[in-house]
Amino acid sequence: MEDEQAQPEDTAAAYGTVGEMLHHQRELQSLSLSDIAEQTRIPMRHLKALEASDHDALPASTYEIGFAKSYARALGIDEDHVAQQLREEIGQQPRPDRTREQDNFKPADPARTPPRMLGWTAALIGLILVAGYGIWRGFFWTSEPADPYLQARQAAVQSDQGMPAAKAPAAAGPSADGQVVLTANKDVWVRVYDAANETLLIKTMRPGERYEVPRQANNPMINVGRPEALTVTVGGQQVAPLGPPERAVKDIGISAGALIARGGGAADTAT
Repeated sequence: MEDEQAQPEDTAAAYGTVGEMLHHQRELQSLSLSDIAEQTRIPMRHLKALEASDHDALPASTYEIGFAKSYARALGIDEDHVAQQLREEIGQQPRPDRTREQDNFKPADPARTPPRMLGWTAALIGLILVAGYGIWRGFFWTSEPADPYLQARQAAVQSDQGMPAAKAPAAAGPSADGQVVLTANKDVWVRVYDAANETLLIKTMRPGERYEVPRQANNPMINVGRPEALTVTVGGQQVAPLGPPERAVKDIGISAGALIARGGGAADTAT
């Protein structure tokens, strides 16, 4: 067993695919797929697809390689070598996700397409309803004309007082020593690690699931495929998203200081 684990290159070459090599190594160590799922926190359906080399059943290649590295780490074999072999394997077997959708596209059946006259009629009815609502609202909700004398009196009182209206105090921003919390809005795979590349968390977070970044972690960073699926707070205050929607980000600092330095509050994000 030890000889085969010491030389994963030979094992992968002998079994043809990375998935078959991982399956073989797991059986050599008398481990079940449930044992691997418990250690890596990877869903069983993804582990089965990984062993079967069913790339189309797995998420994007970035996640698939991350799953393979976690699997290899659980078996005690070289995870970087496994990742390199999987990259070569995926490169030889491209995943035509969008091509498949385009190939399945069929023109609309003219018999099922509504007549153009029906569309114009529906649009006209909609315009009539909108116009009628506007007239009704204007008739019943027209404000009464302002009293010129009352307006002048109020202006004189404000001028005599000479005091501008008080401004509400600005809301305090998040503190640099606040607790950083990641909350999943939908299913999202994340990996949190420190400056030494030591993994602090690697899993698929479920909606509503929270993860508190350890305060003592050395420059914690994150790798996430869908930043919009995470809500990030510092001391209970929401900060800016980790990146643009539907674009994987990596090596983004998630310490309290790093998040505040990026431009922190939810109000700033909305602006």
